[in-house]
Amino acid sequence: MKGIAHWVPVVEVAREYKRAWLWPDVRAGVVVTALLIPAGMGYAEVAGLPPVTGLYATIVPLLAYAVFGPSRVLVLGPDSSLAPIIAAAILPLALGDETQAVALAGLLAIMVGVLLLIGGLVRLGFVTDLLSKPIRVGYLNAIAIIVILSQLPKLLGFSVDAPTVWQGAVGIVEAIAAGGIDPVATAFGVGSLVVIFALRALRSRVPGTLVVVVLSMVLVAILGLASAIPVVGALPQGLPAPALAGLEWTDVAALALPAAGIALIAFTDTAVLSRTFAARRGDSVSGSQEMAALGVANMAGGALGGFPVSGSSSRTPVAEQAGARTQLTGVIGAVLLIVFILVVPDLTRFLPSATLAAVVISAAISLIDARGVVRLVRINVVDAILSAAAFLGVLVFGVLEGIVITIGLSFIAFVNRSWRPYRAELGRVEGLRGYHDLSRNPEGKRVPGVVIVRFDAPLFFANGAIFDDWVRSRVRAAGPDVTTLILAAEPITDIDTTAADELVELDEYLRARGIRLIIAEMKSPVVDALGRYGLTERFTPDRFAPTVGAAVDEVTGTLRGDIAGTKWDAAPESPRRDEGDEPSGNAKG
Repeated sequence: MKGIAHWVPVVEVAREYKRAWLWPDVRAGVVVTALLIPAGMGYAEVAGLPPVTGLYATIVPLLAYAVFGPSRVLVLGPDSSLAPIIAAAILPLALGDETQAVALAGLLAIMVGVLLLIGGLVRLGFVTDLLSKPIRVGYLNAIAIIVILSQLPKLLGFSVDAPTVWQGAVGIVEAIAAGGIDPVATAFGVGSLVVIFALRALRSRVPGTLVVVVLSMVLVAILGLASAIPVVGALPQGLPAPALAGLEWTDVAALALPAAGIALIAFTDTAVLSRTFAARRGDSVSGSQEMAALGVANMAGGALGGFPVSGSSSRTPVAEQAGARTQLTGVIGAVLLIVFILVVPDLTRFLPSATLAAVVISAAISLIDARGVVRLVRINVVDAILSAAAFLGVLVFGVLEGIVITIGLSFIAFVNRSWRPYRAELGRVEGLRGYHDLSRNPEGKRVPGVVIVRFDAPLFFANGAIFDDWVRSRVRAAGPDVTTLILAAEPITDIDTTAADELVELDEYLRARGIRLIIAEMKSPVVDALGRYGLTERFTPDRFAPTVGAAVDEVTGTLRGDIAGTKWDAAPESPRRDEGDEPSGNAKG
């Protein structure tokens, strides 16, 4: 049962579902439906496809993700970052044939889905582990700005056609300066924002987003403003159905590269969004499971007249703000879309675009985490810089490029930290058990004739020489009476061949000066690595100690009763530490 629940999360959700979640899920589904319609139709047009395909690409993936998706609040659907790529991939092959374009878009979605499903099954979702908190904070702040700028023209009653965020911002300023603001549309948009935030401040049980959608539709209908301001418009007719006729194997070959690019972008965008919102709710999601679920959703959508989709950065926060608890929200949205298409397709012709923009903007504002940025600046400058890099990267270069740049910078920061890790010489401190950092405990004293050092990182090619030089400097600083160097190796979780050579050179240096190197607390896998490197004859079992305390006792000739007569055959992975034999890492902070 657990295996099924892992890949089909709806099983666990159904088992744990609470009655108190029902109304929030239904309410959020109703609110999100108002966004699904214009977003689906609009992005379909951007992709060069009939508007109705945008609704199919919304309905089917939502239902599929509700069954297989691990995120409780993620909303899938057509996306602005994918639509232009879809158009560039299919329109040259369609040659002006709309039916062929729809078939190619469906094939593209299926191919994207297959790639994602395979990636999920072979557990390539580990890439989400590279998305640290600073990256998520910067990403969400950038997404919030992008969404707000994209919706601002609609809020004010005009349109701006710009390929980039910055050009869009310039276009908005120019349109405002040219008097492009529509007073009536602006009244609906700004008024909707005021109502939403007012009800939020009053902690109203009825969400402001639902109130403004219903109220604005009523006002437009009563005042006869449907032709005076931009509105969503009536829904197209027809239900999702297969539309893959006329395809050939040559189409598969032609779409292979675009499918790979779209799969990468869709998963990156979805993974960041899913993990970020899960963290906000105290949940966790599997990257591989997310990848597989997104693949299934795309395959289902492509088979029934849709096109590639990903997690929506504008509709997901709206669902969260409306109180969504589970994927029932997406199911409600999909069902309502079907109902509207069949029963009341004309209803949305009274819904002002400015009101929808206000709903999206209010949700985007809630994504901005200014406190998180300030906290990063206060506690870790490097993390704050990484967050700023993610923010600027997403704004300037796009979601995928920005995330890749920031992950690259994160790797550089990681290497820098491992390259120059914290290191300490340890000694005894009166009144404290164990051996402690002398730089943090000036009153501490070295063990006579012994230098104890600790290097807090794996040893690899970038820091091996630094380790060697630093240890030699500590030996020189200790004076000529040193007979033993004890390496407290518990923090050293790995060692590569370059660092192993450095360790041999250090051992030669010490041996030439009559100093014996003893390695304490080294983990068994690292000891095994030294064996694979052919160093068992140099570093024999008697060169390893289970603890720093045991090594000191052996050197000073004051063996305790519990270790007297024992043989150090190897460094145990988790050595037993007796009273007074604390881990070397215990340093007074």
